[in-house]
Amino acid sequence: MTTLSARPNTALLVIDMQNGVVAGLHRRAEVVANIGALVESARGAGAPVVWIQDSGADTPRGSRAWEYIPELVREESETLVHKTYQDSFEDTDLEEALAAAGVGRVVVTGAHTDACVRSTIHGALVRGYDVTLVEDAHAAADLSSWGAPPPAQVIAHTNLYWRSQRAPGRVAEVTATKDVTFDR
Repeated sequence: MTTLSARPNTALLVIDMQNGVVAGLHRRAEVVANIGALVESARGAGAPVVWIQDSGADTPRGSRAWEYIPELVREESETLVHKTYQDSFEDTDLEEALAAAGVGRVVVTGAHTDACVRSTIHGALVRGYDVTLVEDAHAAADLSSWGAPPPAQVIAHTNLYWRSQRAPGRVAEVTATKDVTFDR
């Protein structure tokens, strides 16, 4: 369905599962376990696994906060994309990596639901990708003291509105970890 021609493959995106990002995440253990299962499933299917790593004020490059959490281990052969904006496509080589792998569909996981995950799913859809948001493999921090809804509501709302996203020739869907496939 993707509008990107000759791109039959699916890739798993693992967004910002870094020490400084995931500290205090809602449902952290469950989300990490689900992402780990998806990484293994993608590897087993021969699908590309793309690791997105944020560098910012709270995650300066090279710091412990910047490093990926120890529960999720990137294989040397897997793509690593460094970013400084919420949208993982913005000013990165993500698009080039996906094009080289013939990817037209991305399966999106990671943190934070209301920032980098949401920006990336929209960024992918407008660039022509089919986008699967894994409903139980993304999480948010509690920002309610700044006026945001509690994390469970942020996650539920994102899953709800992504189910109804539409774009010509593209698919936006929400799927549970247990139902994700990496075939087209």
